[in-house]
Amino acid sequence: MNKEKSINIENKEALEIIRHDCAHVLAEAVQSLFPETQVTIGPTIENGFYYDFAREKPFTSDDLTFIEKKMHEIINKGENFTQEVWTRKDAIDYFSKKGELYKVELIKDIPEKEQITVYKQGNWLDLCRGPHGQSTKDIGEGFKLTKVAGAYWRGDSSKKMLTRIYGTAWQNKKELKEYLIQLEEAEKRDHRKLGKEMNLFHFQEEAPGAVFWHPKGWYLFQSLINYMRKRQEDADYVETNTPDLLDRSLWETSGHWEKFGENMFTTEPREERVFAIKPMNCPGAVEVYKKGLKSYKDLPIRMAEFGKVHRYEPSGALHGLMRVRAFTQDDAHIFCTEDQITSESKIVCDLILSIYKDFGFENVRIKYSDRPIKRVGTDDVWDKAEKALINAMEATGLAYTHNPGEGAFYGPKLEFVLRDAIGRDWQCGTLQVDLNLPKRLKATYIGEDGQKKTPVMLHRALFGSLERFSGILIEHYAGHLPFWLSPLQIIIATITSDSDNYASYLFGKLKDKRLRVEKDIRNEKIGYKIREHSTAKIPIIIVVGKKESENKTVSVRRLGNNQTETFKIDEILEILFKESLAPNSEK
Repeated sequence: MNKEKSINIENKEALEIIRHDCAHVLAEAVQSLFPETQVTIGPTIENGFYYDFAREKPFTSDDLTFIEKKMHEIINKGENFTQEVWTRKDAIDYFSKKGELYKVELIKDIPEKEQITVYKQGNWLDLCRGPHGQSTKDIGEGFKLTKVAGAYWRGDSSKKMLTRIYGTAWQNKKELKEYLIQLEEAEKRDHRKLGKEMNLFHFQEEAPGAVFWHPKGWYLFQSLINYMRKRQEDADYVETNTPDLLDRSLWETSGHWEKFGENMFTTEPREERVFAIKPMNCPGAVEVYKKGLKSYKDLPIRMAEFGKVHRYEPSGALHGLMRVRAFTQDDAHIFCTEDQITSESKIVCDLILSIYKDFGFENVRIKYSDRPIKRVGTDDVWDKAEKALINAMEATGLAYTHNPGEGAFYGPKLEFVLRDAIGRDWQCGTLQVDLNLPKRLKATYIGEDGQKKTPVMLHRALFGSLERFSGILIEHYAGHLPFWLSPLQIIIATITSDSDNYASYLFGKLKDKRLRVEKDIRNEKIGYKIREHSTAKIPIIIVVGKKESENKTVSVRRLGNNQTETFKIDEILEILFKESLAPNSEK
């Protein structure tokens, strides 16, 4: 067994390493307290880490306190992390004798040419590629176990259910405290909880990772599409729609089958053909572009599509609207010449920042991501695409950071990251320069010299996933959606049945203004009605009783404000109509 010292903790990836170290210490703590437990896989994730455990009696949240206490003991010992390179036979023999059958399965799946490495901390060890810090003591006290959940082995529902223990880790206790406060606020804003209270959507086991939209939720979803459709029409986009199911041969030609195949849903062979449900809209867009001869005078052609795509996500990674298997992209593909890359990129950047501002996001960061390891195309083509995108960014004058190796498999990209009301970052829109796919799928145009040329293809999404953007909006606003976007804007609540006719009159006047309104004339106390509709996050509650009926006025209560204001009917109609208009649009 060859030994090698682990890397130094003091580098730019320190936080990632701390989280990785925490996962190993968690696994050691669990096996110290519960020796019969098998450890399986324990990666780092955003803001923390988790580890999946196989145990006859699943862990509960009550176990976390004891496990966390044990972790502190292990950390305080200050055991060094050391890497060892083992032969495949030694590794299989060792974990087999320990009864670690999941580790044996993982070892057998490692390619023959790849070396087997383990990391030790004291007398405990784990199968791991690394890297790790110098010592458990480097972890410090900025960590906490947060929750337990069920997770199938390797995300396969036909395999055994494991217990997943989640934790968060930071560089110090101050950062941990700040994050836990943010987490507490995030729980109050959880879109799954608010979605239920607002009656927007639900999920169920029969369709994992797919949304059941309720009428109010579907109205919100369609409002986003209608808003985006108007903005795209104003920006000279045409809208298309392409098939959900396409033959394997097209995905092989495009490169998706090789580079993205593990994330695709495919059919069983029929009539000797295999089909895939599209995980991306781009190959279909190229096929639409190819119909009919194109000239350089026709470019740029901006083709938009609200395309439904499906991607395999492990069941343990699914998270409400934020991480799904079926989602709708506000996709667009811009076919242009190389000379038009800079101007078209600037137009996209200006459009996307304007759109985010309309939805209340003014703090937007841009990341530039270059070639990944897993990619199509030659280095010369990538050099050209990356240079073009960097030149475009320089021309816009917008600040950006470098995100090395995180480009799409067909081209470099920009990622637009929004910061929400409680300081969380969400990557939403993207812009990608693609010199590969149009060539692979034989897209052409006639240049000024009369010769056939390959267009550049800019892939562009603004919201990104409409499902995910809906979830982000719900959490950003804590359910208090802007009036123009709220599926149900107004409730007219009566104090007594004497006001029913007046409520009906108001209902008609508000409907005439195309406002979304309902009546609540139930025989319930007004306090009960207000609490119920406030929980459902209705922006405006109009209360009417005998006094309002006689004076032809309304008492208006806004969500989040316990005070009421009195208005004449025409006055409130004008105010609410103006508030109902979407930004950058006319009714």
